[in-house]
Amino acid sequence: MNRRRWAATVTVVGAVTLLSAPGHAFAVPQPPESPRKSLEEVREELDELYRKAASATDAYNLAEEQAERQSAQLVALAKEIAEGRARIDDLKDRAGATARAQYRGGGLPPEAQLVLTDDPQLFLDAAGRIKAGGKATKDLLGELNRTQADLRTYNKEASVQWALLEANRVKKEKHKKEIDERIAAARRIEAQLQKEELARLRKLEQEAADRAQTAWLGSGILEEINGRASEQGKAAVAFATEQIGKPYVWGAEGPGSYDCSGLTSQAWAAAGRGIPRTSQEQWRLLPRVDIKDMRPGDLIIYHADASHVGMYVGDGAIVHAPRPGRNVTLAGAGSMAILGVVRPDK
Repeated sequence: MNRRRWAATVTVVGAVTLLSAPGHAFAVPQPPESPRKSLEEVREELDELYRKAASATDAYNLAEEQAERQSAQLVALAKEIAEGRARIDDLKDRAGATARAQYRGGGLPPEAQLVLTDDPQLFLDAAGRIKAGGKATKDLLGELNRTQADLRTYNKEASVQWALLEANRVKKEKHKKEIDERIAAARRIEAQLQKEELARLRKLEQEAADRAQTAWLGSGILEEINGRASEQGKAAVAFATEQIGKPYVWGAEGPGSYDCSGLTSQAWAAAGRGIPRTSQEQWRLLPRVDIKDMRPGDLIIYHADASHVGMYVGDGAIVHAPRPGRNVTLAGAGSMAILGVVRPDK
């Protein structure tokens, strides 16, 4: 073996010995830690999580409203079905009574008994009764057939409503799960922040809202808004502002807590006008007005998916239930992205 090959062999053996020797450990390289997010990035992430939770809350509320409506329809159909069955039983009893009367007459039909009579007056009287009886029997059978058809329709409709009710139950569970997951994710993020960071985060949130409100007011929009509230609008504003300080709870409609559309729908209910339960349905179904024509009591719908709503109270402000962890409060009407304005009493 030449000197060069001998040196290489010694090197390899030495390396193997060193790697296999006890007491020698080598650290596995670790990936570099992700850079810590800035508080502004945290604020944006939390805002997105809570907005998605609000959207899921709206979907949950709509599914619940539809489920309540379907439950009421099922109760009404059950009543119709019970009444239909009782009516069929009554008609069958009456038909049975007719059959029993025929049996007591010797099993002969009334027409045959009429032919066998020798009394002309009895013949005439019986002919009239047979004619009337025939019509009554025909009417009885017709009513029985109609009632049975109605009962089949009620049963079919009940099956449809039951299927819809079950579908909405599944939707509710899905949306509830999403709400819980979004809120839990947001709270995990908040739990990682120090007390001082939470205070700075709240300040950042307020500064972002103030910037949006300042930009909105800077457009000169407030100079164009001079609408005066209707009597119902005043009553709705009075109710909503009385709830200031109560906590936001998703799905809540008072009296101790509210979500955003729970507050607006209950305020207008207190004013004597029922409106849809969710912000998306309020946007879809209520009459729309231009922002410059806005007046106190009108509802401002926010975000492209109509997932938030507040009530305009005048002077560029709204009263609203913001999100979990916050209370009903006043805020700038332009502090969030406005989708449009609706007027419940237009």
